[in-house]
Amino acid sequence: MRANVPFSFEVYPPRKPELQDALHHTIQKLADAGPEFITVTYGANGSSRDSSLECVSYIRQNTAIDPLAHLTCVGTSRAEAEVLVREFYGAGIRSFLALRGDAPAGATADADFLGELKSAAELVALIRQVSPYARIAVAAFPQGHPEDSEPGRDLLALRAKQDAGADFAITQLFFEPNEYLDFVARARAAGITIPIIPGIMPVISASRLARIVDITGLETPQSLAAALNDAGDKDAQREIGLDHAVALTRAVVAGGAPGVHLYAFNEHDVVLEVLSRAGIISA
Repeated sequence: MRANVPFSFEVYPPRKPELQDALHHTIQKLADAGPEFITVTYGANGSSRDSSLECVSYIRQNTAIDPLAHLTCVGTSRAEAEVLVREFYGAGIRSFLALRGDAPAGATADADFLGELKSAAELVALIRQVSPYARIAVAAFPQGHPEDSEPGRDLLALRAKQDAGADFAITQLFFEPNEYLDFVARARAAGITIPIIPGIMPVISASRLARIVDITGLETPQSLAAALNDAGDKDAQREIGLDHAVALTRAVVAGGAPGVHLYAFNEHDVVLEVLSRAGIISA
């Protein structure tokens, strides 16, 4: 394992007000580990706008870690998107993850009701216009974007985000190291030079895996699914998920990944244990 491997985390705003204190505790635990940044998700069509802003503001005001705010543009006008960027910027946020956002069910990417900004690249350009010195991340899709039917279209989209001013990319989930490593190789061949950070979520239960596959549209990783389903109890499933995430982390870092980004599921103990077992942080 390389020394000083950068790492980061993702959290999401609490779905209920009474969960806010627990999330703040988790954020403090994650911050104590020394991540490069902590990202905060943004609900579909701005559904968590206020709670997302509260969460990134909490990180900025109560930790030494850079908060990185997810922003989406689907269903908004250019003026509305600019107001949103300026609102976060006014709160002291200087790092963003620019996402198009999920289209409504049955919609196509060029549907008029998706709004004026129809791609993450356009949102990147707008953020760059509002804040020339912002740090801007974008999403990358090792298994291809679920809406893309044409091979290579995902790389064209990533190249467009880079050309619009993105600084680095964070991948969506994958389950085998070669899915990430092969994707990076194809990206480099396509002229994409920005760092591509692998996104890893420890899958510590069969139910979590089923939920992930349902939400993302990814193919079920059969060997992992079988191992989780055959496990005797929750503790056994947790151990299988930890072993898988640790092995995945070690493999992508050994393959040259510039760091790792862990989807924390608003829990600090699992992701910190992955980093510890992988030799990235001290136990």
